[in-house]
Amino acid sequence: MEAKTRSQETAADESTRPAPPALPWSARLQIFALSAATDLAQRSNGTVNRFLFKLGDRQTPARPSPDALGIRSNDLTVDATRNLWARVYSPAAEAAGAGPLPVVVYFHGGGLTFLSPSSLPVDGMCRRFCHELGAVVVSVNYRLAPEHRYPAAYDDCEEVLRYLGATGLPADIAVPVDLSRCFLAGDSAGGNIVHHVAQRWTSSPPSNNPVRLAGIILLQAYFGGEERTEAELRLEGVAPLVNMRRSDWSWRAFLPEGADRNHPAAHVTGEAGPEPELQEAFPPAMVVVGGLDPLQDWQRRYAAMLLRKGKTARLVEFPGAIHAFYAFPELPDAVKLVEEIKAFMDSYASAH
Repeated sequence: MEAKTRSQETAADESTRPAPPALPWSARLQIFALSAATDLAQRSNGTVNRFLFKLGDRQTPARPSPDALGIRSNDLTVDATRNLWARVYSPAAEAAGAGPLPVVVYFHGGGLTFLSPSSLPVDGMCRRFCHELGAVVVSVNYRLAPEHRYPAAYDDCEEVLRYLGATGLPADIAVPVDLSRCFLAGDSAGGNIVHHVAQRWTSSPPSNNPVRLAGIILLQAYFGGEERTEAELRLEGVAPLVNMRRSDWSWRAFLPEGADRNHPAAHVTGEAGPEPELQEAFPPAMVVVGGLDPLQDWQRRYAAMLLRKGKTARLVEFPGAIHAFYAFPELPDAVKLVEEIKAFMDSYASAH
């Protein structure tokens, strides 16, 4: 079986491979630093050298004072025993306008093994989302693999929703919020978490909890399987950040010992097992795909699965976009993406 897999990986027609994407130097530099740090940190024995990864993972503290956009951020402890916390971004009071703001609960990417809300690209992206979407953003620091394997990340992110419903947001936030207009959003591995938390929340909704999922936003979600898709083969060695080696390592680090990539945490589209059970309350989904992302076939399959099951799925494609393009505000597609998210949220924020 291994020999067959290797043969499939090398069988991609070289003539179909696109040229490497043309990126501004600032994006190239950040991608190089993050890729190098990831490769140094992923040990062959399945553990992580977190010290080496920090060399490429620039951190920033919360900033309670308003920034140039008027955005404040504060860190909120949910469960100190497992280092579960969230960074809350809120706009100035006048941003609320006539009524309370929706809440976006955000799950960061990083292959379920790296990054945090204090990572500079994650922090910057959440600040932009808060400002441009007119929402309070809650960015979750969930536990990382391999120290904390499946289902720790899902447990943590679900717990934050329960906490928000029971405790609410900090009193020093200057704007009112409406937890019945709560959107789950996440990029890459965070998109994977979005699906699983939404499935959990709507399958066993806690009683008397005001959090209602108005929609879910999956930015280039990290799904997978034992199969090598056409895009994975065609973009191997061409697309930045994501390749099969890094991705396979992350799945081995996260999934239960001995599980393969057809485990239901990774493979949610039904080709290698039953499709996930989705309740009637499963929220409308926005599924974002990039044409230079090796994971794109899994993401399109996910949107197709939702439609087969009678769910609402809005597929938004950016043909020239690399994986994690949204982290680079200098890219035009990053600006367009925020406009698409805003339109999606406006469509479903008032639907009850």
